[in-house]
Amino acid sequence: MQDTIKVSVIEDNPHYREVISLALEDEKGINLISQFGTAEVALRTLQNAKPNDLPELILLDLHLPSMNGIDSIPFFKQISPEIKIIILTQSDSEADVLNAISEGADGYLLKSAALDQITHSIRKVMKGGATLDPSVAKFILNTLKHKLPKSEVEATLTSRELEVLELISSGLVKKEIAAKLNIGYTTVDSHVGNIYKKLDVRNAPEAISKAFKQGIL
Repeated sequence: MQDTIKVSVIEDNPHYREVISLALEDEKGINLISQFGTAEVALRTLQNAKPNDLPELILLDLHLPSMNGIDSIPFFKQISPEIKIIILTQSDSEADVLNAISEGADGYLLKSAALDQITHSIRKVMKGGATLDPSVAKFILNTLKHKLPKSEVEATLTSRELEVLELISSGLVKKEIAAKLNIGYTTVDSHVGNIYKKLDVRNAPEAISKAFKQGIL
């Protein structure tokens, strides 16, 4: 990752694009290199762009004219598998959250998120992490009522790993989990790595989604 993170915004509301642009304008280490009002225009532009002109991270709205954000995610990943995508939307719909994560989104934030939360999430995702709006995590916990039969994966997770997984689903980050469980950060990091490996997922949002689908949470 370069010292300066190259970011693109895909958002059909020009006023909100301006808000994001102004917020990132003076943000050290983050450079907004392009803005688009539709996914189609963004895809055409990025397909013809030189590798050095591609964004490293895209802030992507979901409800766009014509092609929606969820449908566009695989196409952006085809252009460059390394591109990180954070959904930035007004929708806290259970279906939108799970579908976005399933298609490969690296994070999911609501537009009600504070600007410093957005910039923190950009840096977190570019360091290999994932980000999930706390209210979305809570929403999933409170609204996913039905569960599939217990998965065999659950039997392979230790009690501590299950505990860590539950805290992840509550929106806590590794440092907060370490403090809550009174264990070291590296221990938490090891537990999280084991959870991802056993669930065969890449990040926290995918782990939460799969855990719910398999009835682990």
